[in-house]
Amino acid sequence: MLAQSEVRTVEAAAPVGHLGVESRTIDIMLANDAHGAFVWGVLDRLLDEANCSVSGVTASGFAAMQAAVFVYGLSVGGRRGARTALANFWRRVSHASIFAIDRTSLLRSMLEQSIDLKQINNEDCPVKLGVLAVNARTDAVKIFSGEQLSINAIVAAATVPFLSPPVEIDGHSYWGDGDISQLPSARSPKTSHRLIIAGRPSLFTTLCPDRSFSSTHCATKCAPVHTIFDSQYRAGAALFVRPWIDWGELTDMRDRGRQCAEGWLATDLFSTDKRPAIGCRTQYI
Repeated sequence: MLAQSEVRTVEAAAPVGHLGVESRTIDIMLANDAHGAFVWGVLDRLLDEANCSVSGVTASGFAAMQAAVFVYGLSVGGRRGARTALANFWRRVSHASIFAIDRTSLLRSMLEQSIDLKQINNEDCPVKLGVLAVNARTDAVKIFSGEQLSINAIVAAATVPFLSPPVEIDGHSYWGDGDISQLPSARSPKTSHRLIIAGRPSLFTTLCPDRSFSSTHCATKCAPVHTIFDSQYRAGAALFVRPWIDWGELTDMRDRGRQCAEGWLATDLFSTDKRPAIGCRTQYI
């Protein structure tokens, strides 16, 4: 748990808001092709923005693990709690991945050390969490959230297909690689923007049913979609395929994620919600 961790991190400076800038609420989607440490960096940078708050996080692949850690940290310690929880979690990843043990057990152990699921499922939790897993028999994508969210569901979302056995949930077998492009457009009245963090430029193509390609008006006012992706993305083995993860390599990827998020924030893209976007989606990075 966050309060029980022995790992110390550098104390973060309190975020300072920009005067005259309207507060924005975003939904974050973490794609399964994004390296987890890159995602860590983006989330870490977003925590600096006092005028940017998160209403929900939906994640696929290994990102489901740190999405849970991120939400848990926010719920118990605010922005600073989330930053500390993420740093402690990645310390565990760096240390635990040197051991040649069952990967599913490793994922479960790190997750149980990093979060309290009851805290995430509490009605007062400020950020809603959803994780995507794939039915190992039918390939159907399922979103686990609310009462359906469990340690098993998060571990299943992070399980690499065919590398590890699927996780059984309510008589069905699930593992990772859920496709976020199958998610519907954001409709929450609290959400002003939707941010995808991915390894490559987003292929998010789901159309809002209330807008056609020839229309510039959306009756339901879907949230604009932004994408932050890793320009140095390298196709390769998933996390934990390698026998060890070097802490220096992880922090380099984290810093790259912070830089990409910094570039995205510097362009003042939140002002683009007043511009028409064909098909309720626009990619900015």
